[in-house]
Amino acid sequence: MRKTLLPILGLGGLLLLGSCFRDLDPKVAAVKRGIDRSCVQLAQAAIEFDSLPGFPRSLMPKFKCVDAKDWTSGFFPGSLWLAYELTGDENLHAQACKYTDRMEGIQYYKGTHDLGFMVFCSFGNRQRIDGDAHAAEAIVEASKSLSSRFDPQVGLIRSWDFGEWNYPVIIDNMMNLEMLFWASKHTGDASYRDIAVRHADATLRNHFRDDASSYHVVSYCDDGSVESRGTFQGYADESAWARGQAWGLYGYTMCYRETGDEKYLAHARRIADFIMNHPNTPADRIPYWDYNAPDIPDAPRDASAAAVIASGLFELSTLVGDQAEAKRYFDYAETLLVNLSSDDYLAAEGTNGGFILMHSVGHWPAHSEIDTPLNYADYYYLEAIGRYLRLRGIDPRRI
Repeated sequence: MRKTLLPILGLGGLLLLGSCFRDLDPKVAAVKRGIDRSCVQLAQAAIEFDSLPGFPRSLMPKFKCVDAKDWTSGFFPGSLWLAYELTGDENLHAQACKYTDRMEGIQYYKGTHDLGFMVFCSFGNRQRIDGDAHAAEAIVEASKSLSSRFDPQVGLIRSWDFGEWNYPVIIDNMMNLEMLFWASKHTGDASYRDIAVRHADATLRNHFRDDASSYHVVSYCDDGSVESRGTFQGYADESAWARGQAWGLYGYTMCYRETGDEKYLAHARRIADFIMNHPNTPADRIPYWDYNAPDIPDAPRDASAAAVIASGLFELSTLVGDQAEAKRYFDYAETLLVNLSSDDYLAAEGTNGGFILMHSVGHWPAHSEIDTPLNYADYYYLEAIGRYLRLRGIDPRRI
């Protein structure tokens, strides 16, 4: 999750300046429709969950309402913050504050690697948008908690405390490093950044195949050597789980932004090429839940992976020097965003349990959250919208 405005680069004809052109542009109109629909859905969900203690996660009854310790807890308050930023709607601001307040105390929790998702999406957006001092303190405390899961001998942050693995690390963990980079800059303590860099470097060495596709789970021995490589949520150990590829793209793009280390940029480009050129990518580019699912083209799509990819590619387009390459990333992300904003994926007003996007897949092997809305799909969809409009020089509050 980017905490500063993306720079507007020279993307040639991609910049639309002037309200008359914006009014005529069907792509901007589609995104505007997505913003309007998102605000209605989020406001309705906030009211529905007002009397409940937790956060909406999905439409599966088992997971519809989760507490702050669930790895997805920060996405709903984060979506409220992003929607407020896009619209200036004070009701959304009030709801964002209320649901972020429900996260209080989670910054001290050391039982998960997902504190970046949980804290940086909620308190992080509050700090960025409102300049809230307590939110900044919460981020630093969460970074301390996350750092406690780092083993210097292994050189990585431990992901899970369950299962038969010795020291499991999942590709998703790349998304939690941004909070550490922020904490290091905010406090002047280089230890947070050092942990993030060591984790990113070890993941780069061990998590990826020759074609830049990623394993989901790599387990390590106590000396840092690899114990095993496989999957937990993907189709098979050697398959390319779609959301895992999205996490990797987004994570290494962010690492390059934070460090300027060219190896991260090169790797983000390789992952982008894998995603954009995969022969099993459908016509609308919303990926199947796994690029190697055996029942393609009948396999479920994963809108959550598409939203993360779109957001990551928008940022990647700002970091590469070659304008043709930047345009290629931008155009692909724009297509994803416009298609997510269509009736095929954008929920009708008042439906979908208050969620914004339809058709995501949580955990196929466990038969959990299949073809359902997911709160993290909504979050990265809204983030992608904000990045897109900034790159086009468009103020979302004036369209």
